[in-house]
Formats: sequence, structure tokens, C-alpha cells
Amino acid sequence: MIEISARVVSAHDGTVRVEPNIESACGGCKSRSSCGVSGLGKYFSNQRQAIEVKCNANVGEELQLSMSESDLLKAGLLAYLLPSVLALIGAGLAASFGLGDVGAALGAGGGFAAGFLLARLSGWVPQLFAQRQNENLSKGETP
Repeated sequence: MIEISARVVSAHDGTVRVEPNIESACGGCKSRSSCGVSGLGKYFSNQRQAIEVKCNANVGEELQLSMSESDLLKAGLLAYLLPSVLALIGAGLAASFGLGDVGAALGAGGGFAAGFLLARLSGWVPQLFAQRQNENLSKGETP
């Protein structure tokens, strides 16, 4: 399981919006003043986005969010591999019909767009489980 702690920022009708508690790994590094990665961490640390989770919790509570590794792998394959493979297939089909480089580029773009559309229309969403950090709930049980 992949786990992260998050804080509830709003709650409404059994759905809460949570922000992950992400801390930079560079916080304790002695060479952070000369490190380029530290600068990137400062830039992206303010870019946290709240996500919605179906559970009953109050604003300000700390939740432990978890997702199985297989769901994360499926999401990555659906989001990245499917459009890439369809882009290659589209370019190959256009080239096999003798449409030239422009046709191959258009075929790749069409295949890429079709991959994203198929991924979106599949309706599959990874399961995200939430539990309060203070309670010992069984895995997969949403409070």
C-alpha cells in the first residue's frame, strides 16, 4: 500500500476535500543552499491540490490515505501507455497508407488523442481509502 497523511480542508455531504501533508526531503540537508533540487522543491511545494475523498470526517482532522500499488500501476498504464501505443499505431497506419511525414504526424496525434479519450471513457478510477490517524480501522474501510 502507498500511504500519505492528509488534512481535511472542507467537508460536505459525506465527501471531504483533503490536502496532503507533503514535506520536502531537502529540509535537513546541509547543502540545500547550493542544490538545484532544493530550489525546485520550494517552487513545487506550494502547488498542492486538494482532492475529494468519500468519507465522514470533520474539517481539520488528519486522515491516512492509502492506495494499492496495483491501482497506481493501472492508472499509469491507462494514462501513459495507452495513448503512447495508440500514437505509434496511428503513425504506422498513416505511413503504411503512404501519407508521408505529415500524415504520420497527424496519425500519431489522432492516436494519442484517441488514447486519452479511451482512458477517460473507460470510467476506471483508482480506489483511495481513508482512515483517521487516531483510530485503528481495518485496511480498506472508509470512516
